Amino acid sequence: MAKRKIILLIIIAAAAYSLFSCGSSLEVPEGVFTDPSFYFNIQPIFTQNCVSNGCHNSATGGGLVLLQGPAYVNLVNIPSTQEPNRMRVLPGDAANSYMIIKIEGNQTIGIRMPLGREPLDQVLIQNLINWVNMGARNN
Repeated sequence: MAKRKIILLIIIAAAAYSLFSCGSSLEVPEGVFTDPSFYFNIQPIFTQNCVSNGCHNSATGGGLVLLQGPAYVNLVNIPSTQEPNRMRVLPGDAANSYMIIKIEGNQTIGIRMPLGREPLDQVLIQNLINWVNMGARNN
């Protein structure tokens, strides 16, 4: 009887190991940060995808300047110009942050961002979502 219990425990342990060790959907994709830094992980996304194409480097980009320096204060707890009832970034709530809605292409007004470019890849989007959900800190 004890021998059967030991064998059963070994089988359960082996199954659990195989479930969580290889190819599990619980793995974090390379380049995704669970708690991204605004300065090191988020601002570079804006600089490379939103500022460099000439859209959000002046007030002409929907009034949203995403240059290093003013980007944070122009995003967090600031009403969207297209949907004033929504915050551009609502700390702790990516699903209701207009920036995420626009980047994912789920907006009802206007078009997906970045304008005239390929959609952001899922790693970048996930880092933005994680940053917002972790409180959208200016770190």
